[in-house]
Amino acid sequence: MAAGILVGHVGGAEVVPWLGWLGTLFVKLLRMIIVPLVLTSIVTGVSSLGDSRNLGRLFSKTLGYYVLTSFLAATVGLIFVNIIKPGVGAELTAAIQEELPELSSPSSPVQLLLDIVPQNVIQAAAEADMLALIFFCILFGMSIAALPENHRVVLNGFFEAAFQAMMKLTGGVIQFAPIGVFGLMVRTVGETGFSAFKALGLYMITIASGLTVHLLVVLPMLLILLGRIRPSIHFRNMGEAIAMAFSTSSSGATLPVTLRSVEEKVGVPNRISSFVLPMGATVNMDGTALYECAGVLFIAQVLGVELTLGQQVIVVATALLASIGAAAVPSAGLVIIFLVLEAVNLRGPEVETIVGMMLAIDRPLDMYRTVVNVFSDSCGAAIIAKSEGVEHVNERVADT
Repeated sequence: MAAGILVGHVGGAEVVPWLGWLGTLFVKLLRMIIVPLVLTSIVTGVSSLGDSRNLGRLFSKTLGYYVLTSFLAATVGLIFVNIIKPGVGAELTAAIQEELPELSSPSSPVQLLLDIVPQNVIQAAAEADMLALIFFCILFGMSIAALPENHRVVLNGFFEAAFQAMMKLTGGVIQFAPIGVFGLMVRTVGETGFSAFKALGLYMITIASGLTVHLLVVLPMLLILLGRIRPSIHFRNMGEAIAMAFSTSSSGATLPVTLRSVEEKVGVPNRISSFVLPMGATVNMDGTALYECAGVLFIAQVLGVELTLGQQVIVVATALLASIGAAAVPSAGLVIIFLVLEAVNLRGPEVETIVGMMLAIDRPLDMYRTVVNVFSDSCGAAIIAKSEGVEHVNERVADT
């Protein structure tokens, strides 16, 4: 990371074509293994649960944890933006504006539910439609568990072997992580530099402060209170996944590394990690929920609009739903923010202009948001494993 930042800063945009491709190649390798890894992991985990009551209990715990952490994150974002007030008197004329990327998002909770069911599972896998793929894998795993023993043993053995092969491939790809991270940092710093950050500096500090409190205070408290887990051990065991999340800005691209760290270092069995983590990479976006709440209030402050307590509650509720629908790709949360803005009737060219300015400095914030998202997923896996009676979770720092 440090070497990439230095080379990108010194070489500027001219060095990006020469070294930036290393990061692009590494991310493509990670994305290459996501679909087969998620498929084999979930099918193996769900089929090993056996009784549908076990699956229902695991689903309830997972969903409850994700709703709780996203709500807490959104609340932290509201608190910080109300205290610091970064948008009051903000002068944004010097800020760089960028064009927003196109990103489709569910228009309602009903549409989100309909989108979960794939018309064609092969197409869902090809397009990396993770919600639809996860839904199919859960149903397929439950079907395997309900088969007669002779068929169940054959299919369980096949998917378990396939999953172990994918974990082996994941380990091979991760060996090239330092080179890939170097390329990603060169591209990020070389293309954006640091000058665009000045005009929106207080806004960046507000978001970063909220993310830091959620990462270092809220989530560790949940580890202690809900899982009786020492946060320091969990942080060190998840170091590799945290670094990968920061570099790629994508929960989805980091998923192979997260699965590997949670199973091999944290000590969470595959039957739990294979369910909790892919679902978390798709629907658990703590950093995104925090960012959207704070971002909407920041825009309102810039425009001189005073949001009431009731409107801020609407912002929190909408941000929770919008973060579930956010794609696990870089800067998706900034596009989804328009759903939250519509909920409090903030629209128009001025709003679009401010969001475009926010996008210009979004890359470092998105990197940090992804760290929070991935770490929250790993905390959920560890806490749920402890609640399921799994022993030796985070008892020591694993060897690297």
